[in-house]
Amino acid sequence: MQYQIASYEDEVAYKKLFYCVFPSLQNHAFAILHSRQLAEEVVSDVLIEVWKKRATLMEIENLKLYLFVSVRNGALKKLQQEKKTNKNASIQDLQIELISDYLQPDETIQFSETSRQIDEAVQQLPPQCKLIYKLAKEDRLKYRDIASLLQISVKTIDNQLAIALKKLAEKLSLPRKQKK
Repeated sequence: MQYQIASYEDEVAYKKLFYCVFPSLQNHAFAILHSRQLAEEVVSDVLIEVWKKRATLMEIENLKLYLFVSVRNGALKKLQQEKKTNKNASIQDLQIELISDYLQPDETIQFSETSRQIDEAVQQLPPQCKLIYKLAKEDRLKYRDIASLLQISVKTIDNQLAIALKKLAEKLSLPRKQKK
């Protein structure tokens, strides 16, 4: 898609990119801004800039990471503007709303119940742990990309995911592997 957009100014490829990344980027912005409307504005602005600068799109090595970083920066800038009325925002205040692109209406009741239990367990994770879990498992970012995005080490990502998975297993009463 990136090549088609940059080389051929392909609007169809751009629309595919837009619809493919918009939900994840909006959730990422929402985690920072706590406002769906502001999150949508930030993501739309970033994606409009991608179209405006499409001629230089091939210079971007990792487009997905670029988009997440751009959305984070845009959301933080918007947050600074909003901070004039609310000065107490931190990573502890983050709210993550997990939305799965894979749930189909005809899924079984058991799958739906398990999915609900997982969502509840994820919501009970500490904020940074929840954010890292979402970026790794739902948005499928690589550890090094998450580390770059959040400006923390890859080892921290690994540790936070281990904590998240352990807590999820405990909440869901999943059997743990026995060490030999």
